[in-house]
Amino acid sequence: MPGFIGAFDARVDDLVARLRGNRVADRVFYTASALGDFGLLWLALGLVRILRGRVGDTRAGLRAIIATGIESVVVNAGMKSLFRRRRPRPVEAHPLPFRQPLTSSFPSGHATAAFCAATLLAENEDRPGVYYALGTVVALSRVYTKIHHASDVAGGVAIGVGLGHLARRIAPLERAGARSSNRRRS
Repeated sequence: MPGFIGAFDARVDDLVARLRGNRVADRVFYTASALGDFGLLWLALGLVRILRGRVGDTRAGLRAIIATGIESVVVNAGMKSLFRRRRPRPVEAHPLPFRQPLTSSFPSGHATAAFCAATLLAENEDRPGVYYALGTVVALSRVYTKIHHASDVAGGVAIGVGLGHLARRIAPLERAGARSSNRRRS
């Protein structure tokens, strides 16, 4: 793809290519990509949040699981069919087992799901950055494995954050401060 997007994709791929073949990087990014398949990581983290049992965690976990499921349908059945972008040329031989997707490259469904879920799971958390860090590793894994162009991932991140904020507006959580002030009034 010519122009700014093509140059951006090529530059990021050149940077990531320096890591490819490193056994530790291969293990981290191929594992992250596999955990992102079908939103498994985000389903698991939503379930952990539900099972943790703190006030508001059940609603937060359920909201993240449901919204990420809806996001998957919107992105994979809707948006990808509109763009039909070709994926990058594959790596000659993947060093670890790998599922090869057949859908359009834009947007990255892994990145979209990661940042939709991170935006939802991070709300009212003590360490919200953990969700975003995991989301970043999953999103970058798609460039590392040459399944997506960097611009597919960047677009997926933006869409995921947007869908996460939309879900926050549609199904808001009770704020932590509101819980304690409501109890004092009772």
